[in-house]
Amino acid sequence: MKTVVLLPIKLNNQRVPGKNIKRFSDGTPLMTLIQRSCLNVSKVDEIYVYCSNEIVKEYILPGVKFLERPVFLDGDGINSNDIIREFIKTVDADIYVETHATGPFTQSSSINACVEAVASGEYDSAFLAKRIQEFLWQNGTPMNFNIQHFPRTQDLIPIYSEAPGAYVFTKKTFEKYGRRVGVKPYIHEVSEVESRDIDYPEDFEIANAIYMSMIKEEKNESCDAVGLHIT
Repeated sequence: MKTVVLLPIKLNNQRVPGKNIKRFSDGTPLMTLIQRSCLNVSKVDEIYVYCSNEIVKEYILPGVKFLERPVFLDGDGINSNDIIREFIKTVDADIYVETHATGPFTQSSSINACVEAVASGEYDSAFLAKRIQEFLWQNGTPMNFNIQHFPRTQDLIPIYSEAPGAYVFTKKTFEKYGRRVGVKPYIHEVSEVESRDIDYPEDFEIANAIYMSMIKEEKNESCDAVGLHIT
């Protein structure tokens, strides 16, 4: 089964201008991280950056393809399903993986798990999500507990929040329902860090702090390996 990754990139973001190519403190563009993860997914045949502006080619890693998309898809009223619908007109596949640069800490293993779940035929789609097991309210009403007999936190009914790193679905599922999540999805649980999304300037600052901490840890581990630990 042919599996293709769709990485939609928009450069005219309103809340964080140019966020997909915005650089972390070490100079690494945001969109580099998700490309690295996708390139390490064993179950993927092709990876496409789908963008209306060729400037983005400067930020595409070797092994990733560029596909120019119609400018109308940059509009504020456009959603992911609109982008997918246009993409599959040009790129044919059995399984599609839609991912986003705004999920920079998405792990290759998580994407792979979703692809395997859909490829097995047991699920028609899959996505990443963070488990929330807290006392939640909506419109002044408890969502996941009885206010008269509230349980321990660990006994609460968990609620899952979608993470931006991967939505996996078959072509048949999208054509049938017109959306990336079908009627029998596999939900792959990820950590707080892996689930991080970047919507606002402060989200990028938090992501930058996490990323730089990871870089520092990797350097220390490398130094430890050769007996040159630096403090």
